[in-house]
Amino acid sequence: MNPSSSPCLSPQELAAALAAGGCQLIDVREPVEHAEAHVNGAKLIPLGEIESRCSEINPQQPVIVMCQAGKRGQTAAEKLRKLGFNDVRNLDGGLLAWKAAGMVCVEGTRKCLPLMRQVQLVIGICVFTGSLLAVLVDPRWVYLPMFFGAGLIFAGSTGFCGLALLLAKMPWNQVSTASCKKPSCCS
Repeated sequence: MNPSSSPCLSPQELAAALAAGGCQLIDVREPVEHAEAHVNGAKLIPLGEIESRCSEINPQQPVIVMCQAGKRGQTAAEKLRKLGFNDVRNLDGGLLAWKAAGMVCVEGTRKCLPLMRQVQLVIGICVFTGSLLAVLVDPRWVYLPMFFGAGLIFAGSTGFCGLALLLAKMPWNQVSTASCKKPSCCS
């Protein structure tokens, strides 16, 4: 890999890079997502911690970042480039593409509703409830679905979802930090 190469790579290219060695795979998903399934050898550094933990990444070796579907990985790659990492690439399509390509994952025993589905459920419930209350109780309830609609527009245009960050901190989405320090989890 070199700095002039494409900023993304396919699951097959990642598999070849991992087999050849000499690169670092950084999983930028949340700990609960990583605990459910991850690529063997991926080091967990959630996107929100990438700047503060970049000292854990060797700037002399190529870096490959990955997330669930590719967007967070793209954001992490951009952040790492700004921090001086020259050879950074993103797994195109993230773990979903890796699995779709038939590549092997380390499957955890903990299963939780994926974070983005939790976000969709919360927004759907609040929009439906606000709309129903606006029709049946008081028209001012229309501001609740408007608030969530504005939040979706902001999240879609910036890639930042405050609700996802909030839900990631909920107790059901927590993983013991000790479990993610073991080599078998984050090697």
